[in-house]
Amino acid sequence: MLPVTIGIIIGGIISCQTAINSRLRAFIGSPYQASFVSFTIGTLFLALVTLASHQSLGVSSQLLAQEPWWLWIGGFLGVIFLTTNILLFPHIGAVQTAIMPILGQVLMGLLIDTFGWLTATQQSLTPARLFGVILVLIGILVTVALPDILQHQTTTTTSGNPWPWRLLGIVGGALGAVQTTINGHLGVVLNSAVHASFISFLIGAMTLLVIVFVVDRNLSHIANATGHGKPWWIWLGGLLGGVFVLGNTYLAPILGTGQTVVFALLGQLTGGLLIDQFGLLGAKRNPTMPVQFLGLLCLVGGVILIRLFFVTKFGNYSPSYKAAT
Repeated sequence: MLPVTIGIIIGGIISCQTAINSRLRAFIGSPYQASFVSFTIGTLFLALVTLASHQSLGVSSQLLAQEPWWLWIGGFLGVIFLTTNILLFPHIGAVQTAIMPILGQVLMGLLIDTFGWLTATQQSLTPARLFGVILVLIGILVTVALPDILQHQTTTTTSGNPWPWRLLGIVGGALGAVQTTINGHLGVVLNSAVHASFISFLIGAMTLLVIVFVVDRNLSHIANATGHGKPWWIWLGGLLGGVFVLGNTYLAPILGTGQTVVFALLGQLTGGLLIDQFGLLGAKRNPTMPVQFLGLLCLVGGVILIRLFFVTKFGNYSPSYKAAT
């Protein structure tokens, strides 16, 4: 029960991070520089936690040589996931920008667990578990998309064929699930979820630094978020992001990628509805519609089914990843 609770809590944390980073981005102006600030703060936070737990920040050359290359790209995939969301919004609108990556995350998490990709523990795809995933997807659609449909709001902001952008969103979400799996296995290899999370964030911050200098040429916009009248908490997004990645890294070997993603999504949507309902963290107040609670109930039902029928290919629960081959 504790891993499930942690998964839901870190999902709520990421909804807070999203609201905080939106405020930071509004002050800075550049989404890439805002993301770089968030990743850098998260990296520093995880470095301090790693050092406080008496662990080295580095990785031995022997470990680099013997482990598969994909073990080190989790942070890079996280940046792709983040950048994809930035690119999607002008082309397919807010609702589809939220829905498409979530769809990719859930489906890729299901595939990773079912086939045991990336050394994940293989889980049997029972009819009950499949029905649970379908309930989760329906719950997400009802919670996120149905309110706008009922209010006859458009979800596309530009003309042209939206399907390439929708597919990009699904792929971006799928890469987010892959990142969860990779970071989980890296935590097992290093015997430390904190150290693995630090490495993931460090690689992500370095990748974003390159993107910033390619797109914006400098870091001058960051100064716009400093000075009188700027709330202090706009700098906490990276710390919350670090906690979220740390939680995912810890949970993925225990629950599997699919369950980790689903439980976090439950917490994320619940937290998002609360932020909208009460206008928390500087967000515009957007009262929750009754139909959204119905979507959450559907999502909870799917989560319960997935958890109750969690069976590995060996017939029982197994909290460890397979040895890399």
